[in-house]
Amino acid sequence: MSGFTHIESDGAPIKAWTQGVPIEDSALKQLRNVASLPFIHKHVAVMPDVHWGMGATVGSVIPTKGAIIPAAVGVDIGCGMMAGRTSIRAEHLPDNLFGIRSDIEAA
Repeated sequence: MSGFTHIESDGAPIKAWTQGVPIEDSALKQLRNVASLPFIHKHVAVMPDVHWGMGATVGSVIPTKGAIIPAAVGVDIGCGMMAGRTSIRAEHLPDNLFGIRSDIEAA
């Protein structure tokens, strides 16, 4: 099992590690646009915090060869992911985290 899904693109492959997380149409459009750039190296990666962003899709990893995209850093205040060690184990989590994410976003 690969752990990611493929998003259709006319450019470089887009690999999404977003199981159970819906991706906005506006973010999909941004991802496909960036994947079509000629200097994308191998594939565009999409993380679970994906959403439309100013300049670049928040939650995307855009590897390039021979180019730098300053806007890919993003300008959205407070957006991003972090990793932290907890005592929670995968088997203690629900199979689909959509409900938890919806509750957080509604708060």
